[in-house]
Order: sequence, then C-alpha cells, then structure tokens
Amino acid sequence: MSRRNRSASGCRLQAAGSRVFARGLWRAACGLLILLSCLSMASRPLPEVRIRAFKNKAYQLLVKNKPYFIKGACYSPIPIGQGHEYDFWSDPDQPWKVDGKLMQEMGINTVRFYQPPENPESGKKVINDLYQLYGIRTILGHWLGFWEYPCPRYADSDFREKIKKEVLDMVRTYKDEPGILLWILGNENNYSFSERVNPWGSPEIDVISDIRKRCSLRAQIYYSFINDLAKEIHQLDPNHPVALGNGELISLEIANSACPDIDLVAVIIYRGKTFGNLFKSLRMTFDKPVIISEFGADSYDAYLKKEDQNMQALFLESQWRELFKNSYPNKDGAQNCLGGTMFEWNDEWWKHNESAPDTWKIHDSESYWSNGNYYFDIRAERNMNMNEEWFGIVELSEEIENGLNKRIPRKSYYLLREFWKNPALNHKDKKKAKSK
Repeated sequence: MSRRNRSASGCRLQAAGSRVFARGLWRAACGLLILLSCLSMASRPLPEVRIRAFKNKAYQLLVKNKPYFIKGACYSPIPIGQGHEYDFWSDPDQPWKVDGKLMQEMGINTVRFYQPPENPESGKKVINDLYQLYGIRTILGHWLGFWEYPCPRYADSDFREKIKKEVLDMVRTYKDEPGILLWILGNENNYSFSERVNPWGSPEIDVISDIRKRCSLRAQIYYSFINDLAKEIHQLDPNHPVALGNGELISLEIANSACPDIDLVAVIIYRGKTFGNLFKSLRMTFDKPVIISEFGADSYDAYLKKEDQNMQALFLESQWRELFKNSYPNKDGAQNCLGGTMFEWNDEWWKHNESAPDTWKIHDSESYWSNGNYYFDIRAERNMNMNEEWFGIVELSEEIENGLNKRIPRKSYYLLREFWKNPALNHKDKKKAKSK
C-alpha cells in the first residue's frame, strides 16, 4: 500500500473513530437527560387529588393516592323563615356541626357548595370544621355570574375579566385548605345558549337569524372561556381537578373541542330512577370522567297531596346504584363515574316564592314544574309534580334545638346509609346483601 493510501486510510479510521466517539457522547448525554428527567419526576410530589386514567378509558378519583368515590350532598343549611341571601356561613349556631355529625353517621364524605361566601374566613372555618371534625371534603363552585342582572355577558371581555378575577381569587383563597376536593365552574349555564334561561348576546351573535347557529356560537364562546379559566386554575393549583358544570349533556359536543383542559364534567340530571344511557353517551360526546353534581327526588306526592318518603327513598337508592355500577372497576358499567352529590341535604322552605318573605315560614306543597320521569305523581293537576321545597333527605322542624331547626332524617337517609355499606348493584346482589 502506498504512503498516500496508508495516509488516506488512516484519516478514514480517525474520522470513523471520531464519529463513534461523538455518538457515544450523544448517547451518554441523552441518557443523562433521561435520568435527570426521571429523577425530577420522582421527586415531584403527586397532586393531592388526581384522576387516574386507565387504558380502557376507565377513570378513578384518587385522594392522597387512595381511591375516593364521592358520596355527597348539595348543602345549603338555610333555616325556616330565611331566604337564599341568608349567610349561613357566619351563623353563630354553626349548623354545619350538627349536620356534619349526621352526615358522618350516614356515610357522606363530600358536600357541594355552589358559591363561596363573601367572607373568606367564615368559608375557611366551615370547610375546615367539616373536614377536621367529620372527614367531609368540599367541592367548591362558582356560578360564573349566571344570575347577574339583567343577564350574564359571556361575549363581553370586561364581564369575562370580572368573573375570571372572582374565580381565581376563590382558588387562591381556598386551594391550600386540606378539605378542598375539586372546583366546579358553572352549573346549568349552558341553558342560556338556547335563549330560554338568562339569554345573552353580542353584535356578532345578534345578527345571526338561525337560532341553532346562535346557540352554537354562544356555546363556543362560553366553553372557550371555561377552558381559559381551567388553564389558569391549573397554574395556580395543580392539586385539585377542575370540573365543567353542565345541565344534562346539552352542547357538550362543542365543549369536546373547546374545553381540552377541563379534567371532568359535573352534570345536573333529573331523569327519575335511572340515568339512562348517560354514562355511555358521554364517551361519544365529551370523553371525560363524570360526577353527577345534582340529582335526586322530592318527598312529596303532588297527586295524592301528601308526603311520600318511600318513593323518594326508592328513587334515590336506584340512582345511587347506577352511580356505583358505572364506576371503576365494575366492568358491567362505563367505568367513568366518580360519584355524585345528591340534591339535597335539607329542605329549603323559601324556594317556592323567593320574592315573598312572608311565605318562607310555610312549607309550601305547590308544584311549579313538571317532569314525567318522576312518574308516581305525574297525574297531578297540569302535571305539575316537582316540589322544590321537599328535596331534602333531612327535613327541618319548626322545633328549635340549640338555636337551630331540629333535623329529622327521612327514610332515604337510613336506606342510603345501609346501601353505601354494601352497595348492591342489581336485584340479585340486593337479595344477597339482605341475607347476610
């Protein structure tokens, strides 16, 4: 081999060696980066409350890395004779302590508040008392200005900024309270899209003649706003999930694309004894885990004009059975249900006519809306069978104990207490549970 060839060959060998060495360095650097990334992830604590997603699209709520199924109630302990503006948070008789003890004995582990109080210190006290004394966690929500007069203005940037400030202030105030479980944004705000409840518009919306297109644009504006809120909440508070509050599944096909940063959906459902195909339908429209954040049955028979605790208990047990049946790891259900908060803990005597204080001391039995899914009294006059003042699983007595209206648990309280100890998911299971 000539000197020239030997020299060229040596150069090629040297170059090849350099490339091998460079690749080795690159691989070592990549390995180091991966190791550092793994160490960083390992040292980063898991969120206090998180949702575990499985490969089969099943979901499970975890609190401190342990499974947590929400057995909850919507809670608004307004006494007889008072209206919705009553500040129960600051009530010196502390009704939440009486109720908390009863809830604990029943098995309730969660309460839902629709809106925080004006005084944060009173809010923290109630939330902490419920958690520290009775182990009851809090779902805290925000109406998102839905009841603003004359209407919510979700297309208006100033209005959105106002609501955004209120929501983020709420999160900053309560995010470190140990009793907080999760946040719910809104309730039935989507019912405004069709202009039937609290309609709102904008120059862009108002020029559209097709009501379906107006509805669709409102949904896009509203759900995009929700998603922006969720992103900012996650930055402030990575420890608690954020839920979209929604009436039924209406417009969730739009939320599916507009709300990618929402962690779960909280739906308000009044379908009688069963939720029907809700859990499977949700997978097709908005594939997120779900809590039923408002459901239930009243205890008054509008047809026979008398209280019927048996029927309320029957409906509630059936509803809770479906919640358990569609939770993880039950393979017979959709496995996307994280639990629910039934409506409601106690009766509210002010609801039939909230603008007439003289009626708030009367337990009114007049119905003013109709729902055929509650078939037992649908034959009432004009089919008006839903009694807003009788939804409590605990009734309020005019008798006063320790400064408070005496609490009297209804049959549904005792039935659910036993059901939750050993949930029977079908009639065969129910017979087995009774025989034990």
